[in-house]
Amino acid sequence: MGVGGTLISVYPEELTFLFELDKPCYCNLKVVNNSEHHVAFKVKTTSPRKYFVRPNASIVQPWDSCTITITLQAQKEYPPDMQCKDKFLIQSTKVAASTDMDEIPPDTFNKEADKVIEEMKLKVVYTLPSGGSDDSSVSSLGSRSFKAASDDLTMLKNASIEEIQTIQRLKDERDNMLQRNQQMQRELDVLRRRRSRKGDTGFSLTFAAFAGLIGVLVGLMMSLIFSSPPSTA
Repeated sequence: MGVGGTLISVYPEELTFLFELDKPCYCNLKVVNNSEHHVAFKVKTTSPRKYFVRPNASIVQPWDSCTITITLQAQKEYPPDMQCKDKFLIQSTKVAASTDMDEIPPDTFNKEADKVIEEMKLKVVYTLPSGGSDDSSVSSLGSRSFKAASDDLTMLKNASIEEIQTIQRLKDERDNMLQRNQQMQRELDVLRRRRSRKGDTGFSLTFAAFAGLIGVLVGLMMSLIFSSPPSTA
């Protein structure tokens, strides 16, 4: 099921994420243009730091569709009773056919007297990998999470100051590399869209190879961090 307006329809009508601790979760959203006009849309959320939306704004051609990927960043703890109060808002409006999808004017979604801005609200739902969301499942998962945290605390107590500083430095480097990798992926997606739309044959695969190398380095760094715990004193 989906929700629809005069300009666009959105499927599904709510965003469902398969929630797992310390892992990013993904959900796809399909935007369908119901009109003979070019329609621009923009995605907003009440928790912008928790979610990564790609693309968060674009233009859909008449009777065409677009798929949005929404990523819930890795979370350190379960929400109370697995309930989520986050909301998403999708705004849409008609634009000229000549409007560049990568350079949508910033005032496109301003509410003015002669402009129609349609809005649709979507709620967020979290589900567990086992398919159940009862209290016993959440309690069990919470107990396992607490035990893992206790083990980590014991390990840190037995580690020297130098080892703790090394672990923290490696984690900081990992986080920085992950952020750089996400930025590279966003830039690569923009270049791909421009190449597909304008037929730019000058795009080099060197950039894509470099982005892939960054991903491999991130994987190696994460493997080094989590497979080599500090020795006990």
